[in-house]
Amino acid sequence: MIDDGTGHLTIGELARATGLTVRTIRYWSDVGALPPVTRSSGGYRLYDAGSVARLELIRTLRELGLGLDHVRAVLAGETTVAEVAAAHVAALDAQIRTLKVTRAVLSSVARRGSTAEEMTLMNKLARLSAAERKRIMEEFVEELFHGLDSVDPAIRDRMRATAVDLPEDPTPEQVDAWVELAELVQDPEFRAQMRQVVEFNAAEQGGGGGAAAGRSTWFPMRLVQLAGEARERGIAPEAPEAEAILREVLGDGDPAVVLERMESASNERLARYRELLTTVKGAGPAAAHREEFAWVVAALRARVAS
Repeated sequence: MIDDGTGHLTIGELARATGLTVRTIRYWSDVGALPPVTRSSGGYRLYDAGSVARLELIRTLRELGLGLDHVRAVLAGETTVAEVAAAHVAALDAQIRTLKVTRAVLSSVARRGSTAEEMTLMNKLARLSAAERKRIMEEFVEELFHGLDSVDPAIRDRMRATAVDLPEDPTPEQVDAWVELAELVQDPEFRAQMRQVVEFNAAEQGGGGGAAAGRSTWFPMRLVQLAGEARERGIAPEAPEAEAILREVLGDGDPAVVLERMESASNERLARYRELLTTVKGAGPAAAHREEFAWVVAALRARVAS
């Protein structure tokens, strides 16, 4: 403290009082965060007890990671510490989410032994913003249903609910699944396959007054259940007993028409699509029911050929 009766501190004394370096204090003073209260007759910067408190606040805010613009805004009374802290928390949350995705990508690369090209693709797709990832899935779903107003509402709602995104803390397996899923839904051939399935549903709903809402979801589930039971009982698709099982669900429906729809909806890529969705959601291994669908298709083919 200089001996002038004012209680003023030189920059060196302020440094000793706070444990900060003279260089740091001078920098914060130069940028306007810690202006001197006055200057000595020799032109040296002088500070007071209030400067000590202000300096401690600056140090705290900086240690919390706030930029100098935010620090100056708080000190000038343009914003509150609480408001700046809330904004900083949001920014940190975004950074943490990005770091978690990066960690998952690197873990996946290490586990798979990916090439540089694969790593670049994985990182590009996984690091897309949440809004961009959402757009990819929503555009896929919208293209499927464009112009098809008669689609079963249950199917439409179910598909829109499958516009999944990576969780905030994804596993390497979820990153793998998301990358594969994003590539799949952007593939024109796969989109055409899915569109055909939706068009079949629209035709079924729109013809003859339309089927009951929700049947499109119930029908395959019931077929899978019956096919699973038939396989457990050892009933071959071409066996006479299989016809009774099919009739329980089909009724008087044309087996040839149902076969066409089943073949469009039970291919390998659609089964993989369902598995990927389940993995990204973190719901555990998906049941694609490949064997059950194959049994139904084989049973229908046997009926159509006979």
